[in-house]
Amino acid sequence: MASNWLITGTSTGLGRLMVERLLARGDRVAATLRRPGALDDLKARHGEALQVLTLDLTDTGQITAVVDEAFARLGRIDMAVSNAGYGLFGAGEEVSDEQIERQLATNLAGCIHFIRALLPRLRAQGGGRIVQVSSEGGQIAYPNFSVYHASKWGIEGFVQSVSQEVAPFNIDFIIAEPGPTGTNFAAALDHAPTMDCYEDTPAGEVRRAVASGAFVIRGDAGKTVDAMIAAADADSPPLRLALGSTAYASIKAGLAARLQELEAHKAVTLSVDGE
Repeated sequence: MASNWLITGTSTGLGRLMVERLLARGDRVAATLRRPGALDDLKARHGEALQVLTLDLTDTGQITAVVDEAFARLGRIDMAVSNAGYGLFGAGEEVSDEQIERQLATNLAGCIHFIRALLPRLRAQGGGRIVQVSSEGGQIAYPNFSVYHASKWGIEGFVQSVSQEVAPFNIDFIIAEPGPTGTNFAAALDHAPTMDCYEDTPAGEVRRAVASGAFVIRGDAGKTVDAMIAAADADSPPLRLALGSTAYASIKAGLAARLQELEAHKAVTLSVDGE
């Protein structure tokens, strides 16, 4: 049976591919984007099956109105995908106040407000599923992406908490965690002005790897989208879904290191309990 979807960030990349895949299989999609016209070709091909809405997640006043409009046009939303976001590239000392505010307003606060706007609507219709697109960077961290990681770790914590709050209403979540994937993510990075003192540090190493193309990208965008759709269709999907061999390896190593560190300091940890 066809499903109704609401997806943010559909101009390019994974969001655009997801819209294409879903329309091709006969689903209906309300797609949001910041640049009007980016989906005109799909609209001409699929007509009323595609509803296009303009949304900038940094404009929190728009979010509830756009969510309400999507429900009005489609009647109900079975799957909502919080996909909009971008990367801020620079060491923590290099990024500007304005860059930090915009990164967190888009990737963290905007996603929080989008999910909050969905919840009363999903409760009223008896349930639904929300896919939050995070990244491997929601569980591990690379140098030179500090504020980006803050946004992804933050949204994962929010979703893990809210998923417990709304489970009684038949609302569930998937946190999708792709590793480096062949999209326009790198081209769309917001670059901070560089400081010479970071040239010979891990931050500088990552900067050079990205600039030279040495930063390995193994993930296939089409396969990543297909896996996300399959998870959303599943009866019992995982809360977190790592996508790609890089994501699997880096998250596994990161979790193992954290457990090792926890155990190494177990005596101190337990020593602070009261009698």
